[in-house]
Amino acid sequence: MKTVANWFTAPIALARIAWLRTILYLFVILDMHAFVRDTRLKGEHPDLYKPLLLERLFHLPTPSVANTTALYYVLLVACLVGATNRFPRIAGWVVAPAFTWWVLIGMSDGKVDHDHLALTVALWVLPTVAPTKAGNPYADQTRSEAAGWVIRCVQISVICTYFLSSIAKLRGAGWTLAWPNSAILTWAIVRRPHPVGEWLLHHPWLLHVMQWVGIIGEFLSPAILWLKGRWQLMGALFFLGFHAANTAILLIHFLPTVVCWLAFAPLERIVPWWRARRTAEAAGAAEEAGAAGAAEATAGSARDAGEAEDEAEDRGQAKEQAGA
Repeated sequence: MKTVANWFTAPIALARIAWLRTILYLFVILDMHAFVRDTRLKGEHPDLYKPLLLERLFHLPTPSVANTTALYYVLLVACLVGATNRFPRIAGWVVAPAFTWWVLIGMSDGKVDHDHLALTVALWVLPTVAPTKAGNPYADQTRSEAAGWVIRCVQISVICTYFLSSIAKLRGAGWTLAWPNSAILTWAIVRRPHPVGEWLLHHPWLLHVMQWVGIIGEFLSPAILWLKGRWQLMGALFFLGFHAANTAILLIHFLPTVVCWLAFAPLERIVPWWRARRTAEAAGAAEEAGAAGAAEATAGSARDAGEAEDEAEDRGQAKEQAGA
C-alpha cells in the first residue's frame, strides 16, 4: 500500500506546476475561442439545449445570453490571473467549475469530445497545490508530494483518454476485433476529405495497418505511466505522432489532450538550463575579452620594446656623427 501511495505522490519540483498553470490557463482561453466556442451561441437558443448527466445531477440552469456571457468573462479574467501564478488557488477554484460548465454547455448537443478529459481534470487538481514562496515560481526546485499527486492525476487522465477509447472501440464492436478490421478510416476520409487521406484511399492495406497500430497503442498506453527516461519519451512521441497523423489525414487535432502531455515533461529544468546557458555565454564572453586584453597588452609591450630599440639606435647614430 505504501508503494502505491509513494507512486501517486512522488515528489515533483513546484516549478513544473507553475509552468503548467501558465500554459493550461492560457490554453483554456484559446479553447474557448477556437474549439468549444459555441457555448455563448447556445445561450441564444435554449430550446435546443439537452443537458448532460452532470448538468442534470447538479441541476445547472439552462444556458441563456446572460449566464453564458457572465461565464465567458469570469473565465477570461480568472484564466489571465491564474496564468501569472498569482492567487493560484483562488483563480484555480474559479476556473475549474466555470470551464467544466462551459464545456458541458458546449457539448450538450449530442456530441461529447473525449479530448477534454485530461484538460478538465488538470484544472480541478492544479488549485490543490499551495502557491510557491520563491521569487520566481518557474525556477522553484522545491520538491513537493502535493505537486507529484497533481502531475500523476494529469498523467493518468491523459492515458485514460487513449485506453478508454480502445475499450469503447472493442465494446462498440461487441467485444470483437471488428474495429481494426473494418473500413472505419476509409469512411472517415470520405467524410472528411483531405489530400493526404485521399492518397491513402488508394492503399487500403496501409489504412488497416494504421487501425491496428492505433488500437494496440491505445490499449497498451497505461505502460507509459511506468516507463522512465527515454522509454517514456518514446511513448510520448508515439502518441504525438499518432495525433500528427490524425491531423494530416483527417484534420482532427486533439490539442486539449496534446497540451496535457506536458505533465510528462521536466518543465522544471527550463530555467536552470537557461541560466546555465547564460552563465556559459557570459563566461565565454569574459574569456574572449580577457584573451583580447592579453593580446593587446602583448602587442603594446612589443610596440614599447620596438620604440625603445629605435630610440637607442637613434642615439647611437647621433654619437657617431658627433665623433666624426
